[in-house]
Amino acid sequence: MNKNDLLKLVSQGDRAAFERLFNSYSNKIYSIAFELTESSTISEEIVQDVFLKIWLKRDTLGGVEHFEAYLFTMARNYVFTALKRLARKESVEKNAMQRALLFYNDTENKVFEKDYEKILQAAVDRLPLQQRQVYNLIKVEGYKREEAAAALELSPETVKTHLAKAMQAIRAYCLARIGTSIALLLLIRGY
Repeated sequence: MNKNDLLKLVSQGDRAAFERLFNSYSNKIYSIAFELTESSTISEEIVQDVFLKIWLKRDTLGGVEHFEAYLFTMARNYVFTALKRLARKESVEKNAMQRALLFYNDTENKVFEKDYEKILQAAVDRLPLQQRQVYNLIKVEGYKREEAAAALELSPETVKTHLAKAMQAIRAYCLARIGTSIALLLLIRGY
């Protein structure tokens, strides 16, 4: 039986002829799909989709002059659709993963900052009164050394000495109570 006779029988709803058509071309369609998608599952779905469409549109097969070109064009279109779907899925998964990482890092940083602030505040609270006042005016309130000296009625050199001792005490207290990542942050921040 030649190809035109086979197509004519398929267009009339002959299931045996359709099965012969499927057996003749399914491996070729699968090979093309697998070469492009590198997925056996997707390739099998493409084969099924192509032949399902052929069966559903079987009444138009009589008008098809170049069946193989028709078949491979249909297969190519299904492959491209599958690749687009796969690319969208990967893009969605990648974006979801990035959002999850950002959320995780943001949450981790908030916890880290909260712990750091508690330790820092405990270190400041342990300072002698004069050092604590100098530290708060300069580091918390943003005063310049001369402004802090005027506010506390001290010399700028005394303020400098109190600030240096306060920073040294804070650094020592924090380093004794935190991990290396926070210690590096303290060093970067200048404590």
